[in-house]
Amino acid sequence: MANYYMGIDNGGTLCKAVLFDEDGAEIASASRKLRMIVPRAGHTERDMDELWTENAAAIRETIAKSGVDPKKIHGVACCGHGKGVYLWGKNDKPCRNGIVSTDGRAWEYPRRWYADGTADRVFEKTCQRILACQPVSLLAWLKDNESETIPKIKWIFEVKDYIRFKLTGEAYAEATDYSGSNMLNLKDGRFDRNLLAEFGLEDLFEALPPLRKSIDVCGRVCARASRETGLAEGTPLAGGMFDIDACAVAMDITDESNIAVIAGTWSINEYISRAPVLNKSIMMNSLYCIDGYYLIEECSPTSAGNHSWFIDMFMGEEKISAKEKGVDLYRYCDELAASVAPDSHDIVFLPYLFGSNYDPRAKASMIGFDARHTRAHAIRAVMEGIVFCHLVHMEKLLANRPSTRAVRLSGGAAKSRLWSQMFADIFNLPVETIDTKELGALGCAMAAAVSSGAYADLTAAAKRMVKIKTRLEPDPTAASIYARKYELYKRVSAALSPTWQDFPE
Repeated sequence: MANYYMGIDNGGTLCKAVLFDEDGAEIASASRKLRMIVPRAGHTERDMDELWTENAAAIRETIAKSGVDPKKIHGVACCGHGKGVYLWGKNDKPCRNGIVSTDGRAWEYPRRWYADGTADRVFEKTCQRILACQPVSLLAWLKDNESETIPKIKWIFEVKDYIRFKLTGEAYAEATDYSGSNMLNLKDGRFDRNLLAEFGLEDLFEALPPLRKSIDVCGRVCARASRETGLAEGTPLAGGMFDIDACAVAMDITDESNIAVIAGTWSINEYISRAPVLNKSIMMNSLYCIDGYYLIEECSPTSAGNHSWFIDMFMGEEKISAKEKGVDLYRYCDELAASVAPDSHDIVFLPYLFGSNYDPRAKASMIGFDARHTRAHAIRAVMEGIVFCHLVHMEKLLANRPSTRAVRLSGGAAKSRLWSQMFADIFNLPVETIDTKELGALGCAMAAAVSSGAYADLTAAAKRMVKIKTRLEPDPTAASIYARKYELYKRVSAALSPTWQDFPE
């Protein structure tokens, strides 16, 4: 009799519920587009009640599509975007809208903490940079700008821990997510009251839920959630993980051979190591979902979300043409981009819609047009610019590794062979993709399978449930062209950097 496991993934734009069997084959899935609330420039939020309603609907639809008896679903786990913050109140209601990881309202706080020495002091415990979108920055902003919210807080959640709480009624903080929050001491793997005091947040220490691991059982589906989702009451929930961990483990990043690149709303570039990188050359060390490993990460909100926005905003004629031809719009735009060679233009696109890897106030820009250029050149420039921004991060990671066998690529870019080849050529490394559409959900399903006892650990689950789909080798000629264009990209970005302070928030 087959066993089934569900992964629930809350990302930058969608929530998804996906059912897998014990071999990692996708049985059924459903998704809901999540409404983004933008009360002012730089603020990105979600209604927490609405978020749960959409998740419950996706779960119900997945179960209905699968035809699987819910009692045969032996485990569930959640992942989601890291950073941001979702606050549950003492009145058993959300304190306010959840704040999404693309939010830049707290940009001044990291600068202040770097200037006054706080950042250097906390690094000894957290081993990571302070980001404007982390809970510490956002909570400090709320303390100064929405002081009435702070006394109401019962639990400080990350998004996936909030969804698991709604499924079980039990509050837990899962370690991979919270280890990227600047609230957890990476040296001993515990929350640290003195660490919160450095940020002026010591009064919120008791609002941090009990800490658990990715494969720990963290409650079971309660009666209310069973009625709302269709999951069987009593189904166990694993701790789950930060979506970058879920994608990495679903790409079989279970040793130090490969680097994982996730090209979604965020540009995520990461590898695992037995020791953290402490020379301050990289953005983030956090705890990985496999014991004994740290996740070494470089990231920024500069990836495929820029591509989707550009197509929605500027490719109206192409939408009509794609519809007339009966083809997918994104595939049609790929065909346009493929119709021009990489050396046919020097248009530079800076993918800074939600801030950059340098400055959260940076703006998206496209420079270098002349009269001969077409929309085909523009869409290719957007794709290239996103990969160049990934390379800025990758160079920092590669400087801290002796060697890399290949890059494992996921996210929206991995769905496009053209774009995947650009990654191989621009990185000048082989690129491999995985044979599943929903990596984050697969990583969750793997955790659920381990917590239910189906596999001994995540490494064993990966051997059974992860399958390589394609491998692309870099083209030396294209790599040489892109090396020159990358230098131009960096010069343009550096030249514009001083101007961002002159733009209104």
